[in-house]
Amino acid sequence: MNTDSVSLVFDSSFTGTMVSPTGSVKLGNQPEGLEPYHLLYGALGSCFYATFLGIAIKKRLKFKRATLDINGTKRDELPPTLNHVTISMVIYNASDEVQFRKAAELGAKYCSIHETISKVATIDLNIIFENEV
Repeated sequence: MNTDSVSLVFDSSFTGTMVSPTGSVKLGNQPEGLEPYHLLYGALGSCFYATFLGIAIKKRLKFKRATLDINGTKRDELPPTLNHVTISMVIYNASDEVQFRKAAELGAKYCSIHETISKVATIDLNIIFENEV
């Protein structure tokens, strides 16, 4: 079983730092401070992309770059868990759009954070293909 950890340090207000084995980020009420759902969406996006990328590499798919935009809404009821999340992914200069769609669908299926969030929210995945010079 793989384990990982982070440390969080806060002052008496909601200003803090999260430190991981690979880096740190500012949290809360400060310039460049990330808020809880920003971190959750970032975790979802990075897990999804890492899983997708591993699949794309195995399929020998070529592309220039990808961008992801993630947004969501929470329920009005208490506790206000996520209700709906949308991942919009743009893949630039994709070598095979059909295979990239399959890789993205598998990336969502095998990303553990995607699977965790999907227990409380509907997640939509939108894939857009663009070409650039």
